[in-house]
Amino acid sequence: DQPREACTPQQVLCLSAFLALPLARAEPIRYSVAEEAESGSLVGKLAEDAGLTPPQLSARRARLLSEDGRQHLRLDRGSGRLLVAGRLDREELCAHSATCMLPFELLLSDPLQFFRVEVTLNDVNDHSPVFPEVRDTFKIPETSETGSRFPLERARDLDIGSNSIQAYRISPQNADFSVSYGSRSEDDKYLELVLEKPLDREEQAEMSFSVIAEDGGSPPRSGTTQVKIVILDANDNAPMFTKHVYIAKVLENMPEGSVILTVLATDQDDAGVNGEIYYEIIEAMEQSDSAFLIDPRTGQIKITNPLDFEEAETHELGVRATDGGGLSAICKVLVEVVDVNDNAPELAVSSFSSPLPENTVPGTVVALFTVRDRDSGANGKISCALDDQLFFSLRPAYKNYYELVTVSALDRERTARYVLGVTAADAGSPPLTSTHTFTVDISDVNDNAPVFNQTSYTMYVRENNAPTVFVGAVSAADADVGLNAKVTYSLAPVPAAERPSCSCISVNSENGHVFVLRPLDYERLRQSEVTVSASDAGSPPLRANVTVRLVVLDENDNAPLVLYPAQDGSAASSELVPVSAEPGYLVTKVVAVDADSGQNSWLSYHLLRATEPGLFSVAVQSGEVRLKRPVTERDSAKHKLLVLVRDNGKPPLSATAALSALLLKDFSDVRLPHGSPPTDEQGDSLTTYLIIALVFVSLLFLISSALFVARKVCKSKELKAAHVLSGAHNLHSGLADAAAAGTLPRAYCYEISLTTGSGNSEFQFLKPILPSLPAQHCATGQGPQEQEQDFPCVPVSTEDVTPDNAGTLSARHLNALTFN
Repeated sequence: DQPREACTPQQVLCLSAFLALPLARAEPIRYSVAEEAESGSLVGKLAEDAGLTPPQLSARRARLLSEDGRQHLRLDRGSGRLLVAGRLDREELCAHSATCMLPFELLLSDPLQFFRVEVTLNDVNDHSPVFPEVRDTFKIPETSETGSRFPLERARDLDIGSNSIQAYRISPQNADFSVSYGSRSEDDKYLELVLEKPLDREEQAEMSFSVIAEDGGSPPRSGTTQVKIVILDANDNAPMFTKHVYIAKVLENMPEGSVILTVLATDQDDAGVNGEIYYEIIEAMEQSDSAFLIDPRTGQIKITNPLDFEEAETHELGVRATDGGGLSAICKVLVEVVDVNDNAPELAVSSFSSPLPENTVPGTVVALFTVRDRDSGANGKISCALDDQLFFSLRPAYKNYYELVTVSALDRERTARYVLGVTAADAGSPPLTSTHTFTVDISDVNDNAPVFNQTSYTMYVRENNAPTVFVGAVSAADADVGLNAKVTYSLAPVPAAERPSCSCISVNSENGHVFVLRPLDYERLRQSEVTVSASDAGSPPLRANVTVRLVVLDENDNAPLVLYPAQDGSAASSELVPVSAEPGYLVTKVVAVDADSGQNSWLSYHLLRATEPGLFSVAVQSGEVRLKRPVTERDSAKHKLLVLVRDNGKPPLSATAALSALLLKDFSDVRLPHGSPPTDEQGDSLTTYLIIALVFVSLLFLISSALFVARKVCKSKELKAAHVLSGAHNLHSGLADAAAAGTLPRAYCYEISLTTGSGNSEFQFLKPILPSLPAQHCATGQGPQEQEQDFPCVPVSTEDVTPDNAGTLSARHLNALTFN
C-alpha cells in the first residue's frame, strides 16, 4: 500500500477538469484473461492503453482500486503492464453468470485522475460434470410400456458455454434403455431414461449400467453415475407433482424453521403401499441443501440456516416423490431470496489530507472516498450528507466516489480543528446509516502581526534616576502559534532625517521591559518619545509599532534663583522710601524663579531679618516689600532687610535676597553726572575724604557759638532724609570742582550710599524737596540710629542741577532706585 498523500491544488484542478468532461474516458479500457492463469501473467499494457508512460505511473503514484477491496490484479509500475496477482477462479468469483467481469479503477494521485478498467475472465474447462448421486436405483414395474420415461438426476458442470455439459450417454450400450435430455423451458432442463422395449422380470430382474455426462471442452471432461434397474410387478402408476417447477419468495431475514413451500405429488395407485408417497430433496445447487429441509410425509420445505441475499439471490432444489411401489417423480423448486435492508452503507477512504494550511484556497480536495451498500434496489441506493456545510462540502466525483472539499477560507485562529461527520444513508425502510468522521487539523500560517495590548504607552521616571532603571514594559500578543507567535521587541530605527530626542531608552528584546540607561535632568529633558517594534519569527516576519512616551518627573533639586535684587556678592541694593509714605507703600519687589516645576517651583517669601522688623512686611506669594506702619522720627534712615525665598518641595530648598532701604524726607528732581562707576579703591578714597571733611566741619562747629552749633545740629537732623544717590561716577571730582569754583550759592545736604563692587555706572540725583536749606551746613547726629550711618553729607550747588537732567526720576523711581 502506498502512503496517502495530500492533494495539491494542481491535482484538484486536474480532477476538476477531468470530471468536467462528460465524454472523457466514457468507454473503459477492456481486457480479457483466462481463469486459472498463473500469477504474473500478462493481462494488458495498461500504461500504453491509458496514454501514459511507466515513469508517469511512478511519478503520479498510480494504484488500482476495486469495489470489494480485493486485489486480483496488480500493476507493474516499472513496465506499465497489468499482471495477474493471484489465482483467478471464475466459478468462485462469478458463479454461473454468463459473463464474468472484474471492474476496477486506475487512480493517479498527482494530479488526481481516473481510468476505468474492465477485465473479462474467460472460462476454461477446469471442472468435470458431477452427478448429485454416485449411484441411483430405479424400481420399474414390468408392466411399464415402451417409451416410458424415468427422471434421472441431472449432472452439473460449473463451467459455462461450450465447457458445460453437452451430451449424455449410456455405457455400456443397453438395448433396453436410452437416455434423453433437453429443456422444456429456460429454467426447466431434464434428464430421463427411456424404456426402449418391454421388460420381463422373469428374464432379468435387475440390470445395471452407467450414465456418462460429457462437456464440450478440449479435451472434454465427463462425469458418471451408476444406475441400477429393479423390475417390479404390478405398480403401473407413478406419482405426479402438481407443478413441474415450484417458486417460493423468501425474505432473507426469515427465521430458522419457517415453512417456505409445500410440494404436492399424487399417485393413482392409491391402494396399499403403491399409493404412499415419500418426499426427499435429491438435487441442490451450490450446497444449498444444507439450508433447507423437507418433511418426507407432508412435503413441507423448511429453512434450516439463515439466508443471505448478498451471498445467493436464488436457490434451486430438486424434490423426488416416490410411492411404495418404487415409482417416483421429480420436480424443481426455485427459492428466490428477497432482499431486506440488513446492510448499512460502507465508506472506504481512498485519500485524506490533514493538516491543511489555513491559507488553503476554496475548492481544495481534502478527502476522496467511496461508498457502497451490499443490498439491492432502494436498499442499496446511497446518499451522503456532511454535518458542517459552512467551510466544507461533499462533491460527487465519479460513480460512487465523493470528494470532501473546502468551500470557504479557513482561519486557524478561529478554528484549529474541524471534526466532520459524513453520514451515508440508504433508501431502505427503515433506512440504515453509517457515519465516518474526518478530523481535519488546520496548520498555522503567519498571517497575524503582533498586537500591543495598548495603543500607546506612557511611562514615568524621576529625574536623577539610577542608570538602567526599569520604568515599565510593553507587551504584544500574536494570534499565531509556534515561531509565528514568538514576539521579539526592538526600538524602531529613526529615519536619517530625524534625530532621536533621546538615546537613553532601551527595550529588552525578550520580555519588552523598558529601561532608562542614564540619569536624566528634568530641566533639560521633560519627555521623550520612541517607537518600539514587535516582530514575530515567521517567514516573512510581521511586525507592529507602538509609541512609548517617557515622562520625566521633577525632583526638587534646584534652589530658587533671585533675579531682583541681584545677588552677585555686592552690598545689598538700596531702595528709597519717603518718610511720608503711608502703610502699604510698595518699597520694592523680590523677584525669584525656580527651575523646577509643579509644587517644587511654588515660591513663598518670608522676611527673615530686618533692622526694624515692625516697619516692613513681605507678601508671602508675590514677594512685594511694603511699609507695615507709618515712618516715625525715631526710625533710622537706613534699614537692611534679608528676605528668604523658599520653594514648596520636599525637602524645600531656599535662597536669600539682601536689600536695604533709605528713608528720605523729601525727593527732588536731581540728576547727577553719569560716568564710569568707581572701583572699590575709588569708593574707599572718597569715603576717607568725606570723613576728613566731616571732622573738619565738626571742629568748626565746636568753635562756633552754641546757638549756631545747635542750629546746625537741628538742620542736620532735618536733612537726614536727604536724597539717596545711586552710583558714584565722578562724584568726588564733580563736587570738588563745584566747591572750588564757588558755584553753590545754597547749601544742599545729600546722603550718598556707596557699595563696593558696584556694577552700576550711574549716579542719579534727586531734586531736593527743600531747596532753601542753609548753605554749607551739614551735621551728623550722635544718636544710636546715626552711628550706623555710613553716608557723609556733601554740599552740592543747585547749579549742578540743570534743566537737562532735572526730573529724570519720576515717582516710580522713588522705591526702585538702586546703586550697585
